[in-house]
Amino acid sequence: MYRTKTCGELRLSNAGQHVTLAGWVQRVRKMGGMTFVDLRDRYGITQLVFDESKDAELCERANKLGREFCIQVEGQVSERQSKNANLPTGDIEILTEVLNILSESQTPPFTIEDQTDGGDELRMKYRYLDLRRSVVRKNLELRHRMTILIRNFLDSRDFIEVETPILIGSTPEGARDFVVPSRMNPGQFYALPQSPQTLKQLLMVSGFDRYFQIAKCFRDEDLRADRQPEFTQIDCEMSFADQEDVLQIFEDLARHLFKEIRGVNLPDKLQQMTWHEAMRRFGSDKPDLRFGMEFVELMDVLKGTGTFSVFDSATYIGGIVVPGCADYSRKQLDQLTDFVKRPQVGAKGLVYVKYNTDGTVKTSIDKFYTPEVWANLKEKTGAKDGDLVLILSGDNANKTRTQLCTLRLEMGDRLGLRDKDKFECLWIVDFPLFEWSDEEQRLMSTHHPFTLPNPNDIPLLDTDPAKVRAVAYDFVCNGVELGGGSLRIHDGKLQEKMFQILGFTPERARAQFGFLINAFKYGAPPHAGLAFGLDRFVSIMAGLDSIRDCIAFPKNNSGRDVMLDAPSAIDQKQLDELQLKVEMSI
Repeated sequence: MYRTKTCGELRLSNAGQHVTLAGWVQRVRKMGGMTFVDLRDRYGITQLVFDESKDAELCERANKLGREFCIQVEGQVSERQSKNANLPTGDIEILTEVLNILSESQTPPFTIEDQTDGGDELRMKYRYLDLRRSVVRKNLELRHRMTILIRNFLDSRDFIEVETPILIGSTPEGARDFVVPSRMNPGQFYALPQSPQTLKQLLMVSGFDRYFQIAKCFRDEDLRADRQPEFTQIDCEMSFADQEDVLQIFEDLARHLFKEIRGVNLPDKLQQMTWHEAMRRFGSDKPDLRFGMEFVELMDVLKGTGTFSVFDSATYIGGIVVPGCADYSRKQLDQLTDFVKRPQVGAKGLVYVKYNTDGTVKTSIDKFYTPEVWANLKEKTGAKDGDLVLILSGDNANKTRTQLCTLRLEMGDRLGLRDKDKFECLWIVDFPLFEWSDEEQRLMSTHHPFTLPNPNDIPLLDTDPAKVRAVAYDFVCNGVELGGGSLRIHDGKLQEKMFQILGFTPERARAQFGFLINAFKYGAPPHAGLAFGLDRFVSIMAGLDSIRDCIAFPKNNSGRDVMLDAPSAIDQKQLDELQLKVEMSI
């Protein structure tokens, strides 16, 4: 046996036992005639002791060990004289009798410790070394534990796990597909699924009334902290279910996970907020409710009551109250102004009003308004002496609200109000069914073309489709969309109507989705579903800023796997077999 114990399980109660351990050398310390080696495996760290006075040759071999050597040792468990309260194994050490070097190691490119000196790109290039660090390993262990809890929970609610194909037909409505050429069908391509959407709907037609899958999905889109080109969904679908049925079950799942993983009790009933309310109050369909600073619309207070043309020409003026920040310096306020002017935010400027603790008022546009206006503003916003009011305006209400949302989140970060150990969850409901695409110059599905319109709004499909609400819902936690879903269309005629509004010709709709429309002819049940993003859910539980550290082998911000050097060119022989020719355009 390579080992009889792991490096994380020995305690003082094991003193006197003869054990065999195996793992990697964390560090070597020579102190006089003694050499101490920290041996690490997945389970923890154990200190090894080599005594020159007892075995000089063995001690000399230990002194030649380098970081990350893979070794096996035998010895006796002994009580440590100098205990380490920071280690679970800190009360014991191994009096080493046998040392076997299983594999030598070059000096690693960065330190394999919690606080490493390696940058993101370097650690991703050597991800197999980065995964040895306990902080990264624990994220994957958390992911494993969550998937076990999810599977057991859904199994207890009569869901059946079904695997759906990875090679499917392309459905380019929405994000871009990754496509895969077919050697046996020259000139034709598979696509990697953005989600198992239509396949799980077919499972409902098939009578599998409760389905789930821990599903790999793929989207060829620009990346950010919470996006990867391949990601994992907790994908679910239910027959004979309405919106409240779905919300109840997946609230229960979220409640179960938060309790088991973080020891947090979510409320018995999560609040529901409509999309329009979320945009009006927070400028986002994924509001972070861990702190206040709710928007206050100020058109009636500031438009047309002074001589400030920026406000007089605006179609939206909104502000947030930042408690206790009236003492912000000019330098701090200039920094905030520069922040909102960044291209990522896009505002033209920022107006501030300081309600000082001595009762005086200081603003960036003093000369344009009377003291009565600032008194009205104070009453309208609910500001108190010592508070700071920050105001943005613009000619597009939703765009300005989005900018104000970014400013609100920035202030939340600066003031330390976004506590990663606090969790505020809610449902966002009543999304618009469609959104206008400037790029496509047509209406697009807000979620996907299979979302059921609100039954009360179906007449608007013929007269004003932009006003139609969807029976859709998103689960939001701490300003992050962890999942979402909807009731589905199960009537073939209504589904064809949706395709028509989205600009599909009957021929194109049949070519891409004829299989689904045909299936609806054979007694399709009402059905609904939801998918949680597993990567995002794990990152929230782990308190991470990016999903990359809870994925074993992630891509970088350019979508590249720098460890495997992928994507990469392929051999001409492979291109010939696929009957493909690569032409690079400049």
